[in-house]
Amino acid sequence: MIDLKFPDGTVRSYEDGVSGRDIASAISPSLAKRTVLVRLDSALIDFDRPITPALIKGEGAIAFIARDDPAALDTLRHDVSHIMAQAVQELFPGTQVTIGPAIDDGFYYDFARDEPFSLDDLPKIEARMKEIVDRDEKLRREEVARDVAITDFAAMGESYKAEIIRDLPDTAPISVYHQGDWKDLCLGPHFPSTKPVGKAFKLTKLAGAYWRGNSDNAQLQRIYGTAWATEADLEAHLTRLEEAEKRDHRKLGAVMDLFHIQEEGRGMIFWHPKGWMLYRTLQNYVRRRMEAGGYDEVKTPQILDRALWEKSGHWDKFHASMFVCETADGDTLAIKPMNCPGHIQIFNHGQKSYRDLPIRLAEFEGLHRNEGSGGLHGLLRVRQLSQDDAHVFCREDQIEEESRAFIEMLRVIYDDLGVELHSVKLALRPDLRFGTDENWTVAEDTLERAANAAGVEVERIPNEGAFYGPKLEFHLRDAIGRTWQCGTLQLDYVLPERLDASYIAEDGQKHRPVMLHRAILGSMERFTGVLIEHYAGALPIWLTPTQIVVAAITQDADDYAVQVTARLKKAGLRAEADLRNEKVGYKVREHSLAKVPVIAVVGRREAEEGTVAIRRLGSNDQTILTIEEAASLLALEATPPDLR
Repeated sequence: MIDLKFPDGTVRSYEDGVSGRDIASAISPSLAKRTVLVRLDSALIDFDRPITPALIKGEGAIAFIARDDPAALDTLRHDVSHIMAQAVQELFPGTQVTIGPAIDDGFYYDFARDEPFSLDDLPKIEARMKEIVDRDEKLRREEVARDVAITDFAAMGESYKAEIIRDLPDTAPISVYHQGDWKDLCLGPHFPSTKPVGKAFKLTKLAGAYWRGNSDNAQLQRIYGTAWATEADLEAHLTRLEEAEKRDHRKLGAVMDLFHIQEEGRGMIFWHPKGWMLYRTLQNYVRRRMEAGGYDEVKTPQILDRALWEKSGHWDKFHASMFVCETADGDTLAIKPMNCPGHIQIFNHGQKSYRDLPIRLAEFEGLHRNEGSGGLHGLLRVRQLSQDDAHVFCREDQIEEESRAFIEMLRVIYDDLGVELHSVKLALRPDLRFGTDENWTVAEDTLERAANAAGVEVERIPNEGAFYGPKLEFHLRDAIGRTWQCGTLQLDYVLPERLDASYIAEDGQKHRPVMLHRAILGSMERFTGVLIEHYAGALPIWLTPTQIVVAAITQDADDYAVQVTARLKKAGLRAEADLRNEKVGYKVREHSLAKVPVIAVVGRREAEEGTVAIRRLGSNDQTILTIEEAASLLALEATPPDLR
């Protein structure tokens, strides 16, 4: 017999092998009708799967998950990926399926096929998918012996599936899901049949992908899609995608002449003058906030010896993502992917007293990470980056106050930048980690208390912490509802120990400092891309590279336009004169597309009266001001928030 605990706290005994459907049907036919999955402790399982003692990983807590429960959405998307794979193989015999997971907002499946798919194929595949839903194909889980499964899939021509099975650990169970007459290797879980999945899905794009993400392997064809619980949710998502397309920072970056990327520098950004002005304005703003918060800026070497990375533990953890070089003397060096080991070297230089703490070291120096080329994406995922990176060395009794101060600074910066702090997650100890369980427990509890003291509720996320400590992840929400994880605060007992950091405490003995790793924007490149998309390029005037363009209507107003531009520059504004022999309407449209926030139109009348006609981005109205009024008003608007 097995004991199961229900949501109301009652515990009931059942025979070993009872299914969720058996239990739900005995409770209420309506419960059985609306259930698609069972939650057993923290795991989801099939509604019809026999429940055995081996599946119970805790107290045997059981709950029944309906189709429209948010907890079912990932499974629904995984179901749709299987339905898509079945549709593809029905329409294009000979195509091999490889892997097809659910992902954020949807799913994908990678296919091996000699002939390339085209966008014209997607509607045909969608139509067949809907037929499969209507057929209400039953899903059935089967555990198969390893040798049998390898032989079976190989005989089907599914060489990739056979390879996956061969590479699984010997003790791993091999589960196959039958979907009508079609089947696939899969861990599950899945809905009982295809009908409950519904038809709120759409195939969105094609892409290339390497088998197992390795460029040395065969290239596959990936079909992406999105799936939702309702048609309304699907339509809302497609609307967001259309809006996101308009806001794509890569397109806006080209129109606004901010940056470009080219093949010779994959994952590296070529910042144009206007883009670099935006970057430096954002960086200098954060720099001033950090200086006001008691941080000292430092600079550490770009390249450090392998021995330091081994001692810190980063070599084992991040070696594959580091750019490595050999010297003529045979030394192995690595370009730094993060600043923390270098900052500990500065802390270790000279004896520190408890009175010196906290010591806050900040650095904006460039970092390099060898990201796979398939994952690179404009400013959002790069190989060369910098961070608003800092490390706080403090005593244990200072952790909460330093954490609270960091959270308050993050709130101020996000507010100044016009982005919303959406949620905070506490990433807990991973399976592979350094340090004692005692220190991990203290670190996790301390971070949560600090967040709560700052008025922030956290969501605990198992197994997502860094190898040296737990972290708070700060997620912001943009103008179209997307969330981005940018800020982070990590509490670390491990690196000070591994790199022998110490200070002299009140008792005259050496003690280890606690190290807080923190960033508010995170990657400057990524955050800049997020900001561009958040504002659809129409950045706040204090951030925008060109704050005002003085456009002359006629050539006899050119001298006056130059005079006005000089006065605006003197007031500290980033101003340009447009003296081209073009109609003013053309100039206004062009600068509006480039997201210039203010255009000052001048002609003969303005020159005679000493005025300018101010036109704001997105408005057809004009305001007539004197040069001095315009300079004073716009200079105030263009002042960074921390300097007002």
